[in-house]
Amino acid sequence: MTRFVLRRIVQTLIVLLVMSFVIYSLIGLMPGDPIDIMIASNPNIAPDVAANLRKIYGLDQPLLLRYWHWLMSALSGDLGYSRTHSQPVLHMLLPALWQTCKLLVTSFILSVLLSFGLGILAARKPGGIVDGLISLAAFAGISVPVFWLALMMILVFAVELHWFPASGIATVGDGGLRDQVVHLVMPVTTLALATTGGFTRYVRASMIEVLRLDLVRTARAKGAGEMRVVMVHAFRNALIPVVTIMALSFGVLFNGALLTETMFAQPGMGKMIYDAILGNDFNLALSGLLFATLVTLLSNLAADLAYGWLDPRISLQ
Repeated sequence: MTRFVLRRIVQTLIVLLVMSFVIYSLIGLMPGDPIDIMIASNPNIAPDVAANLRKIYGLDQPLLLRYWHWLMSALSGDLGYSRTHSQPVLHMLLPALWQTCKLLVTSFILSVLLSFGLGILAARKPGGIVDGLISLAAFAGISVPVFWLALMMILVFAVELHWFPASGIATVGDGGLRDQVVHLVMPVTTLALATTGGFTRYVRASMIEVLRLDLVRTARAKGAGEMRVVMVHAFRNALIPVVTIMALSFGVLFNGALLTETMFAQPGMGKMIYDAILGNDFNLALSGLLFATLVTLLSNLAADLAYGWLDPRISLQ
């Protein structure tokens, strides 16, 4: 196990290094740079001053040399400064990361719990009324766009019923724990509903397949109760393919929370990366995209480790 984890960590670092070069190159090849934006906002800047600024910031150097300098600084813990916020990148990343973690972890746990319950319930009697209703709801959840769902949540629960605030992370002058939880209810619910449908379909399909196996028939023949057959013998085996989907989906959720964060004005990672790219804030965009890549890679590692826990017959060597 230890050898496997160390090998995967080395692979993760290699992939992260390659992705850092790819992302840095793509951002560096974008038209314009911070000095061009400065000139556009103040056309009176003299050409020699602009050239001197490019030299100071290293923008006159070849792309590979600039990447090497950035990599050495990043390895020492210096991710540079945010151009648009005039702050160190780490000072911008940590609050956005905390906000995104609150949103994603809560919605992911809620979605997993709902999908497990609904998927098992639907798989008990495939083709029945309950299965049909759950499959219809799951299909609707997959089909409804996130931005439309967010708009409906705002119109119904914020505008009409006044149950929850429409946007933001806290009320001005309050900011307590209860107030923050109230502001998270609609974004978490929106993101959870958007992912529960897909998870439910995977759980249902996997449970139906496992319930037809010999091990389930053997457990029933030995006199095991229906609850034990479903939850102990069938559910654990059905989780093996589902874990892969859910682990990969967590990385996708991290990268795809932009719409939810934008609709509810949540200052998270997705919104931060989007604003950084639009504002040509290279250091902030690069660091945010690399962190999103790291989360996806760690999700894959978590899925592999979960295999060995779910089925000891699976070798991680």
